[in-house]
Amino acid sequence: MRIALHGQQAFGKAVLEKLLQNGENVVAVFCAPDRDGGKPDVLKTFAEEQGLPVHQPKSWKTDEAAQLMQSFEPDVCMMAYVTLMVPQNVLDIPTHGTFQYHPSLLPQHRGPSSINWPIIMGKKRTGLSIFWPDEGLDEGPILIQKEVDIKPDDTLGSLYFNSLFPMGVDAMLEALELVKAGKAPRIEQDHSKATYESWCKKADAEIDWNKPASEVFNLIRGCDPQPGAWSQFNGQEVKIFDSRLSADGSGNPGEIIEKSEDHLSVACGDGSVQIMRVRPDGQGKQSTSEWAEAGGVETGMKFGS
Repeated sequence: MRIALHGQQAFGKAVLEKLLQNGENVVAVFCAPDRDGGKPDVLKTFAEEQGLPVHQPKSWKTDEAAQLMQSFEPDVCMMAYVTLMVPQNVLDIPTHGTFQYHPSLLPQHRGPSSINWPIIMGKKRTGLSIFWPDEGLDEGPILIQKEVDIKPDDTLGSLYFNSLFPMGVDAMLEALELVKAGKAPRIEQDHSKATYESWCKKADAEIDWNKPASEVFNLIRGCDPQPGAWSQFNGQEVKIFDSRLSADGSGNPGEIIEKSEDHLSVACGDGSVQIMRVRPDGQGKQSTSEWAEAGGVETGMKFGS
């Protein structure tokens, strides 16, 4: 089967590696355009090292882009982490269609930050979907879904790299086998149950210490490592990472109520969170003990504007 791989970054590279290990016939690789002054995409670099043709259309909404896909006569296109919108006429070019990876249980959490939001919302389970994309945003029929627990201490980073990334690579290859066998389902999504969240941005990541400790804790871990939950401290923005939930302590919201060798405890609307690492504006990540020693941080001082 002639396979066109469309993807980017580490996930796209991992899918390509597995395809080549399995002896699959990858006829072309498509990835995002290079960023000015940035490092080449690792998928691009790896594909070129394997002697595969690599193309980086700035847009798929042109006749030239459609002709480019058609020129490789693909039987199927696998979309392994794609950010450019692809029109229906291009999706339909491969003989057996195009399928795509999305890290949520569609129709829940459509959109680009679909790993952040379930953690921030305090959900206990999430998953991934391999689906047949159309011109809607994450709206096409489902091919495969896999569920995973969100552990109490999971962050955006741990949930993705320990679960949704490796599970997703395997699911992409499982989907390919179903397509090759002519057994790939197309299960329509229940659009009445759909949710959509846009990018989790800096404005979404500002901590409101008046909220319950559980909500503050979920925000911190749902934004770790990106975009990074943050708060003001003495007029400076400080990003906060590596936290623990605690029911102990009382104080005004945002107040540092305990200072120890490995954490600072900060009061919330109820309970508190223990913070182990921070990144002050313009500096690298550091332990709270390093930060406190360098900046004279003491109990009684407060986070928040």
